Amino acid sequence: MEAPGCLRRRLPVLLLWGARQQTNLCNESLMLEKLPACGKSFEEMMKKVDSKKWCNLTEFIMYYDNFTQCTEREANDASCFWPNPLAEGFITGIHKQFFSNCTSEKVHWEDPPDEILITLILIPVMLTCAMITLVVWCSKRSDILV
Repeated sequence: MEAPGCLRRRLPVLLLWGARQQTNLCNESLMLEKLPACGKSFEEMMKKVDSKKWCNLTEFIMYYDNFTQCTEREANDASCFWPNPLAEGFITGIHKQFFSNCTSEKVHWEDPPDEILITLILIPVMLTCAMITLVVWCSKRSDILV
């Protein structure tokens, strides 16, 4: 444990450091000024990918990773946390530009035909009844077990 005098000498330094950290506010205008460069870079990289493959993430995952890192770096350089509403708005705009046609088709589930459904229900029920009958029959015939 530190001596009380040593802690008292460090307290002003710690308070000043904390105050400096709190005055380091997000410079939103700087961030909004820098983010389009990330979008432009991503756009240039996406030109290398056939537009028919834009919905296949494996075709451009490295480009998207670079884009994400760029937006995070620019937000941090502007003393902003990431993600933040402004950065998310910018990223959403990029998504609308490149991935608006990439809707996922929902699978429509249907019940199987009645014949199959009845079979799938009756087999476990009949097996359960058969096992119960076998257990009861064996428990009444104690001479088999001896």
